[in-house]
Amino acid sequence: MSTILSYPFMVRALIGALLTGLIAPTIGIYIVQKRLSLLGDGLGHVAIAGVGLALLTGVTPLPVAITVAILGAVLIEYLRQHQRASGDVGLAILFYGGLAGGVFMSGLAGAGGLSQYLFGSITTISDADLMMIVVLALCVLVVSIGLADRLFAVASDEEYARTLGLPIRFYNYLTVVLAAVAISLSMRTVGLLLVSALMVVPIAAGRNLVTGFWLTMVVGMGIGVVAATGGVLGSYYWNAPPGALIVLIAIGVFIVSLPVGAALTRRRRAGRALPVAPEVVASPHEQENEAGHPHVHGGPDCHHPTVRHGDHLDYVHDGHRHAVHGDHYDEH
Repeated sequence: MSTILSYPFMVRALIGALLTGLIAPTIGIYIVQKRLSLLGDGLGHVAIAGVGLALLTGVTPLPVAITVAILGAVLIEYLRQHQRASGDVGLAILFYGGLAGGVFMSGLAGAGGLSQYLFGSITTISDADLMMIVVLALCVLVVSIGLADRLFAVASDEEYARTLGLPIRFYNYLTVVLAAVAISLSMRTVGLLLVSALMVVPIAAGRNLVTGFWLTMVVGMGIGVVAATGGVLGSYYWNAPPGALIVLIAIGVFIVSLPVGAALTRRRRAGRALPVAPEVVASPHEQENEAGHPHVHGGPDCHHPTVRHGDHLDYVHDGHRHAVHGDHYDEH
């Protein structure tokens, strides 16, 4: 590890990978919740158009890619909100138009370095790029985590969020803009063609392992960091493409999470056994059992578990809950 850190380009690559692994799942959880998992692909291809434009004009690709991706994100969200095109149609336009435009302008520029933005390249992160990545990544993290409750409410149920008085349109635009920034920042490590996987797969794996929004986000970020940094380290030792290795590691974690998640789910369900109340506070009531003999719940011979239900107790009997109601029992 000390040998790797002696190379400045590897230090920049690891920092960039760490930040990519953090921000991609952080935004991905909202994208997945909105059922727009392909948004990352669409915006990635729009960013390719920005890279092609930068190569054609001879300027630094990262700022141009971010700007073009943000414009594309705002356009697709505008079309979606105003129902002038469905989300799928808008994504398709971004997908093919951005890719074709980027390749076309790169060809006109005579530049052969487009592939390093498509699939990632650890050696191309400059000090200026790293500074921009750090600043913008911190901004993305602060906004996406600081407004997490509101962003998730809008992503989960817009109608419910509207009843809470939240500005739905603003938060929808904010989500896609954050996604555009995260995707553009990831083009040097994962690549624009593969970054969508790093937004979606860690969150999917997190959902297999844990429940709840915050736990899923934290686990997804952890998986993203492991995949991103592991991919960069593996690319150094094995001379492998970093972007592809990052995605493969994330997919490997997802595959492992399937049986592990299933086992954890069974364990959680088993742990939800009906609790037995420490004290039984109820007057005895008779109930006929299958043999026709009276049984008194709450009496000295009653050994059935009890569960508090509001202001009364339910008695667990033959897999059912029986609640006292006057001179008889109701089954819950």
